[in-house]
Amino acid sequence: MNDEFWMTQALSLAETAKSLGEVPVGALIVKDNSMISTGFNTRELACDPLGHAEMSAIMAATRSLGSWRLNDCSLYVTLEPCLMCAGALYQSRISKVFFGAYDSKAGALKSLYNIHEDTRLNHRFEVIGGILEKECSSIISAFFRNKRQQK
Repeated sequence: MNDEFWMTQALSLAETAKSLGEVPVGALIVKDNSMISTGFNTRELACDPLGHAEMSAIMAATRSLGSWRLNDCSLYVTLEPCLMCAGALYQSRISKVFFGAYDSKAGALKSLYNIHEDTRLNHRFEVIGGILEKECSSIISAFFRNKRQQK
């Protein structure tokens, strides 16, 4: 299975978030070409600022593996991770991150920051952005356009 396949799965999770009134971001973690965890935004539902898709996927993956270390794991997420999520990815020792849409307002892995390449930190990870970028951007843009029209 290739990167577009996994990003399509993440987009499906973003659709779930959207159906619940959440910002449509979906994430999943893959190890040895098998999905080991999923997540989608739950900030509104859970009244939790930590309720990002990446955080949910990371926590589920660590429980699944029985270790906080996500060595040899890849995260697929529809939106470029923010600083909080980038910090969690660093702390979890993730190996690779694939994201769809770039986030010019909060992106910490290419747009505003490059946390994954900071040589002052003791762990670095590979990042590839723009996987199904158009599809990932469209779902978020449509969500916020709809929100603005409802006001």
